[in-house]
Amino acid sequence: MVQIEDPHELEREIERASRLASGVTDQTTYQWLKQFAEELRQRLRHLLAGRRAQEAVRARARELWEINGRPAGRDLEFWLQAERELREIEE
Repeated sequence: MVQIEDPHELEREIERASRLASGVTDQTTYQWLKQFAEELRQRLRHLLAGRRAQEAVRARARELWEINGRPAGRDLEFWLQAERELREIEE
């Protein structure tokens, strides 16, 4: 699987692979480029979903921290609690 972590770079590579595929007459190369573009799309979806999940955990952890009076040194506790709560909601 592709290891690109920047969504914009993934989008550029998807566009590039699709553009290259449209100009290829060899069926094997065409199929390979189409498959490559699909792998990039899957990576982009996975990356964006992970970022959305992390943002949700971050927001909930901050809420918990504020509700508890903004104590110092308990950030990991609130982060783990937020992860647990959001995982329970998903299930």
